[in-house]
Amino acid sequence: MALFNFKTRKSQPVQNLAGGQAYRQDPRMELASLLLTSFAQDQFYRTAKQTFAGLEQLLGQVDAEFAAKAAVFARTEFGMRSITQVVAAELAKGASGAPWAKSFYNQIVKRPDDMLEIMAYYFGKGNKMLPNAMKKGFAQAFDRFDGYSLAKYRGENRSVKLVDVVNLVRPVPTERNAEALKNLIRGELKAIATWENKLSRVGQVAESEVEKSELKAAAWAELLQTGKLGYLALLRNLRNIAEQAPEMLGEAARQLTDAKRIERSMVFPFQFLVAMDAIEKSALTDKRIVIDALNQATELALKNVPRFEGRTLVVLDDSGSMSSVQTQYANRSALQLGALFAAALYKANNADLMRFSDNASYVGKNPADSLQGIADFLIRKARSAGTNFNAIFETASKAYDRIVILSDMQGWMQGGAPTEAFAAYRRKYDAQPTVFSFDLQGYGSLQFPESRVFALAGFSDKVFDLMRLLETDRMAMVKAIEGVEWK
Repeated sequence: MALFNFKTRKSQPVQNLAGGQAYRQDPRMELASLLLTSFAQDQFYRTAKQTFAGLEQLLGQVDAEFAAKAAVFARTEFGMRSITQVVAAELAKGASGAPWAKSFYNQIVKRPDDMLEIMAYYFGKGNKMLPNAMKKGFAQAFDRFDGYSLAKYRGENRSVKLVDVVNLVRPVPTERNAEALKNLIRGELKAIATWENKLSRVGQVAESEVEKSELKAAAWAELLQTGKLGYLALLRNLRNIAEQAPEMLGEAARQLTDAKRIERSMVFPFQFLVAMDAIEKSALTDKRIVIDALNQATELALKNVPRFEGRTLVVLDDSGSMSSVQTQYANRSALQLGALFAAALYKANNADLMRFSDNASYVGKNPADSLQGIADFLIRKARSAGTNFNAIFETASKAYDRIVILSDMQGWMQGGAPTEAFAAYRRKYDAQPTVFSFDLQGYGSLQFPESRVFALAGFSDKVFDLMRLLETDRMAMVKAIEGVEWK
């Protein structure tokens, strides 16, 4: 998830990728946008190669220490992995000789395999020697990992293995990892006994396909019956359970719809998309029990969506570019993801709902309708035409405290930027709304160059806290990044 704040006087008009007028973000904010939206495949207006080319360009425009802090913030606070690993590798030269460089390469590592991925990218770019700061930072990072972590992330089937990292950076053994490091170097460190490994070993010890199926079914049954499978792990493995242990679907459905587990996990409605998509594509003959459980769980997860005070308008972009694939969520399009998020905000906040393309209109759905039903309606009625942001403010018929817009920010009709329409709306209704513009694809151009407008990208359990904070402190994101301390 990403958040950005911009002032009119600091925004420069540019042409966005759809050809309309937008506003260039401060390079620091544009970098943060890219860091906090980890898409890695082609989007409607640009390819993955363009995304990484844009990243390299931005790194050349911002202060290296700010970029490093932004990467650490994205990795540690929001769990963003791949894109922050790329930044860590790309910053190798820019960080050379900097007093904070060693700390950066220590703090960017949250799991041992972060080091593997950073080094693999670094060497893949044709580099031969690791910078001293990277070596020292990685060596220090090993102090945090015990034998369990080192065994779990050995990376045996990767081009860069954990033993390669050890040989290159030479960490100083500690009481907690000395034995594991010694065994790793000798090739004697055994894989840790996790439930994932247990399931993997089933395929290795079974002497026939029949026995393999029986052992996997028994393994899933044990995991479910003993409660060793966490809620999110259950969601991720639902298709495997359905296909390998169908007799356990009743128990899986019971756990899926456990309101207390849903509340503890802080899972949000959109996170069920992956499991729903997997079940729909599975070979399961009767999918009803699982689909019904997922729909029920999605409704229960609405309780994790916070309620905002005052009047809220939720606006969904249903233009053609929103069909671009959203890789993080089961290959769902930005439209599908945005529709579900819009429906969740609409139901949880007694909000007004609007959709827009080349024009805009209110959606008169009953808030008591199911979450998926409202989302499906929005998708089904999508017009897939142009993108006219002016229409939002020309259509809005009352004063709102906040307006939440879900879009890829690629307006091109009537020039794109709705500056005059937004100003006219505020004058007409004497309104000063806070606008949260969710840039679902992280393309980098902003449609609203105003002091109370914030662009966000992606969703996590942090986004709602940030929305509340931004309504009182518009510099929250910048402060958070700049507040990262080197240790």
